[in-house]
Amino acid sequence: MKDQDENDNHWMQYALQLAQRSREQGEVPVGAVLVKDDELVAEGWNQPIDKHDATAHAEIMAIRAAGLALQNYRLPDTTLYATLEPCTMCAGAIVHARIKRVVFGAPDPRTGTAGSVIDLFEKDYHNHRVEVSGGVMQADCGQILKDFFRERRN
Repeated sequence: MKDQDENDNHWMQYALQLAQRSREQGEVPVGAVLVKDDELVAEGWNQPIDKHDATAHAEIMAIRAAGLALQNYRLPDTTLYATLEPCTMCAGAIVHARIKRVVFGAPDPRTGTAGSVIDLFEKDYHNHRVEVSGGVMQADCGQILKDFFRERRN
């Protein structure tokens, strides 16, 4: 059985492949996968432009797909891997879905809500606690974003 670091790297690599898919579609390159018992439940990538939907972030797309796959809007005992630190909207959805653990790659110094700007997961007014691990494959997750925005500026 893989140790936790190996497992986190494996799933983050998968999320990075999904981020590349968003990049190829002209979207901000963010990918997310939702895993339960070390098995893929759902995946998502940023699609707000394509879907004409401001809520179509990678994490939300994965949560929606997981709810359908598991036939439940609650997703206990799952881990969500995202290449970028969740925003406020995604953090709220993660808490409401009762996701057990969030693992993210690159911090988001402008809108990150897992410690970069604020930590919504640590607030004691939520009736659900989420375990958070950040910085997994941080360099790779950050580089795809840097490359995307550099290309957009040129």
